[in-house]
Amino acid sequence: MSVVWVPNKGSGHDLSPAVKFGELRYLSEGPISKYAVGKMFRQFAMQLRESRAEDFILQTGLTMMNVIAVACFVEMHHRVNLLVFKNDYYLKRTIVLSDLMRSDVDVEEVMP
Repeated sequence: MSVVWVPNKGSGHDLSPAVKFGELRYLSEGPISKYAVGKMFRQFAMQLRESRAEDFILQTGLTMMNVIAVACFVEMHHRVNLLVFKNDYYLKRTIVLSDLMRSDVDVEEVMP
């Protein structure tokens, strides 16, 4: 079963619609300064070492937390599976880095 990595526990959002994608695991809990990027990176990188390519990063919380979580995930797996909230459900979006970086591929074909 996949894991849904959540940047921060305590955002106040109802994350129950995301459970259908996998077990929720939190990368942090409580307030963290948006300027504490080194702390975020160390904390997230240590936990995301347990991630697998089929896991998800749920987009919630501080922008910087999402940036760091996605960067760590892409570095490890060369792809990222995002869960983006829309109305009452989550949309699954996958970005495969190698598809986007090839010069012989039209980005519009791989990311419509």
